[in-house]
Amino acid sequence: MTRMRFSGAVVAAVLMVSGISAAHADGRSPAYTAARAAGQVGEQNDGYLGVVGSQGADIAAMVRDLNNQRRAVYTGAAAGKSTIQEYAFTTGCKLIRDTKVGEKYQGLDGGWKTRGSGAPELDPRCP
Repeated sequence: MTRMRFSGAVVAAVLMVSGISAAHADGRSPAYTAARAAGQVGEQNDGYLGVVGSQGADIAAMVRDLNNQRRAVYTGAAAGKSTIQEYAFTTGCKLIRDTKVGEKYQGLDGGWKTRGSGAPELDPRCP
């Protein structure tokens, strides 16, 4: 398995982008909050939000819009410091780590897990 190296700049940028999780925690739309609580969406290993199971077009559209916003943040923050994929992956580690009990996240096998009271399953490459 290839190990990713993350510069201090990438890790610092992830901390800055944790505004994504902070913004979603405090300024979540009611639809996003409801979908997350219902287990209809979850955090993916790649730093993007995913649709869990079969959901309606409204959930898919919301996830697409949020991922477009995330991609814009990742693109700006990664510029000249790392690749967008490295930045998104590192942020994904943080977002999964920050999930709350009962929320969904992508496990190492690619399947959806429900966060319990313990730590979530993280990719060994996570910083």
